[in-house]
Amino acid sequence: MAFNAPPKMVGLVGNAGVYKSKLSVFQFLIRGFMAGAYIAIGGALCTVCSTGVEPLLGAGIAKMIGGAVFPVGLIAIVLTGMELFTGDCMLVPMAAMMKRCTWGAVMRNWVWVYIGNILGSFFYAYLMAVGPLVSGTADGSMVVNSFGMTAINISVAKILTYKAVGTVGLWSCFWKAIGCNFLVNIAILLAITADDVVGKFFGIWFPIMAFVATGFEHCVANMYFLPTGKFLTDWYPATITKIGGLLQANNGLSWGDIWFWNIIPVTIGNIVGGFLFIGVAYFVMFRSEVPKD
Repeated sequence: MAFNAPPKMVGLVGNAGVYKSKLSVFQFLIRGFMAGAYIAIGGALCTVCSTGVEPLLGAGIAKMIGGAVFPVGLIAIVLTGMELFTGDCMLVPMAAMMKRCTWGAVMRNWVWVYIGNILGSFFYAYLMAVGPLVSGTADGSMVVNSFGMTAINISVAKILTYKAVGTVGLWSCFWKAIGCNFLVNIAILLAITADDVVGKFFGIWFPIMAFVATGFEHCVANMYFLPTGKFLTDWYPATITKIGGLLQANNGLSWGDIWFWNIIPVTIGNIVGGFLFIGVAYFVMFRSEVPKD
């Protein structure tokens, strides 16, 4: 299989960053919306496929199964040309470091793609919360099914376990986000390195499986996971008592907790992981070797 050597790969990253920096706000929003929905598809599949696995096969196998199906989202994004905030944390700054676009263009990309990702993720969270995560009963009512209970427990683990330990929880969340976007952008680099669809597929699949199975934090994935849990607990408050523990102690999930204890620190950590640990590192290593054409 053909592939691009690292110096050419870095040059292609810069080309991609230039292209992304010049898109219109409308393009950022619609492509960001689709990317948010695609990541949510992977998150929803991860939720469903991992339900009930841990008691039978153990926690590690449950995480591996969830990680194995999650990459469908990034594969769809890369191969169809959508806009994902965590990937753009590396791609567009690379163009700016090469002085092929401005840092203002970087911020413009980040802001509008982030908003688009939120909209797409929230849309898919609503779709799942009124669809596959609930079931009708013989008495004519709707209840949260086993997949929905898994979704709620995922939300609790991503918010209230950090809140319970305070500052240490925020620090842990932040570093998990760095680890996540370190791996996500390795996946992006491997996809750019490959010249064929099969190479791109496997280049994306393994690092993304690693980040999910390891338990790292991805801000766009959490834009799906966390609203899903909130929708279900708000609409079906009996689940709060049924699950108990931290969920009951906090009387459910709040938007303030969602943003403060997860989305905000995870977003900052994702920027550090993608921009500094991958973007800056590869620019420094290969800037003198990038082909001029």
